[in-house]
Amino acid sequence: MFGTANVYGWGENKGRTEEILGTWFAQGGGRRDKTVLATKVYANMAGEGDPWPNYDRLSALNIRRAVEASLKRLQTDYIDLYQFHHVDRRTPFEEIWQAVDVLIQQGKVLYAGSSNFPGYKIAQANETAARRGSVGLVSEQCLYNLAERRAEMEVVPAAQEYGLGVVTWSPLHGGLLGGVIKKEVEGGRRASGRSADALANSSVRAQVQAYEDLLDKHGLEPGETALAWLLTRPGVTGPIVGPRTAEQLESALRALELELSDEVLSGLDEIFPGPGASPEAFAW
Repeated sequence: MFGTANVYGWGENKGRTEEILGTWFAQGGGRRDKTVLATKVYANMAGEGDPWPNYDRLSALNIRRAVEASLKRLQTDYIDLYQFHHVDRRTPFEEIWQAVDVLIQQGKVLYAGSSNFPGYKIAQANETAARRGSVGLVSEQCLYNLAERRAEMEVVPAAQEYGLGVVTWSPLHGGLLGGVIKKEVEGGRRASGRSADALANSSVRAQVQAYEDLLDKHGLEPGETALAWLLTRPGVTGPIVGPRTAEQLESALRALELELSDEVLSGLDEIFPGPGASPEAFAW
């Protein structure tokens, strides 16, 4: 499965990742038939600055335009999973499903999914779809990892209630869960980006240090453990990985075979406690 979005590449390179996949598909060898292809719609693709109406978000017209443009870049005639990249509070779900239903009837889209939706919007989307006799959302792609567990409060339960698969983005939380402190000590490679910003907070650094110490005690690699932990979570289909090297890909694949002991799982919960069940966690 490959997941992308029409806007990825950003700036003047918007659409570039779809083009890369399209070039790969064009090489043949059954590549497209053996791939589950997911892309997203929402962002302004017309240029910089404020977009002209219907050149972004989830209006029926923009969805129609965006699908055609993505299909061209991807060099394919159908998208397996077409995801709404963000909530569009300006467009009613009746209009969104009308557009998606047409695309499904045309064979250009097989299924629709959401990304970054709160639980109540998953409910709204699928209740509207049910009234129309539409399939509705089949998946939710959300931020979810050991260090960011708020999805457990409403998003994952809503997905489970409505039968959505959950695919998680940033499973290593921008590298924070990939052994970032150990890499600093052993290789002199300093954290950057989101990881560096997080580690500047002394309490976060202490939490990450405790995480790495726990895994070192059990002979486990941080990145592989973070991925394996997600695979133990109820409702999660799997994490989305973005390896830069073959070595990183091999490490991610090893997480599929990794079984975490009850001792490790309880230790991870102590270091990174979740929000608790809803509504009990906040109601009493």
